[in-house]
Amino acid sequence: MAKAQKFYVVWKGRKTGIFDRWEDCSAQVTGFVGAEYKAFERRSEAEQALAGKYEDYKGKAALKRVSQARLTSAGKPIVPSYAVDAACSGNPGVLEYRCVDVQTRQVIFQQGPYRKGTNNIGEFLAIVEALMLLAERGLDLPIYSDSGVAIKWVRAGKCGTVLTRDDHNTALFVRIAKAEKWLAANRPGTRILKWETDAWGEIPADYGRK
Repeated sequence: MAKAQKFYVVWKGRKTGIFDRWEDCSAQVTGFVGAEYKAFERRSEAEQALAGKYEDYKGKAALKRVSQARLTSAGKPIVPSYAVDAACSGNPGVLEYRCVDVQTRQVIFQQGPYRKGTNNIGEFLAIVEALMLLAERGLDLPIYSDSGVAIKWVRAGKCGTVLTRDDHNTALFVRIAKAEKWLAANRPGTRILKWETDAWGEIPADYGRK
């Protein structure tokens, strides 16, 4: 199934404007201090955004045509709870991930940047390390992730990445091994829930770089 077309607005970068490929957008913003950019699903939205200010769109989900019934059935996020997310510049590329309190938006932990990883690895590690932290603190809070792949990996107890270990990502694979070992020894009762982006907007742990 082909991926839906996206349009990337760069308000601040090496070049500004609208780019219809992530690779072209990335060339303008990766490594550029204070870069401002955002993805949109329709060019008309991107054109409108470019004429405005980044602050008006930062952290907001792109508009989607979603049925009212689905939005209603989603209800509201459970609080208190944790939310996790990852950001990866390239695939593989520079990886970061973090955990945020859904109610207060306080960052609970953040890891990275790691020189060579993937978004799915970051999402997986973020969930497991949130589970480990909750267990350590004796807390039972739901964990939200917007990654179905990462949730599946955690439930299977194994990181399903096909990324090859090398000198650039040794530290990351050490963390993966630790996470898998913990999952093998523990049966966490914590609920791992899918974040309903269509109904609630971007997950609170989002890096705002889509």
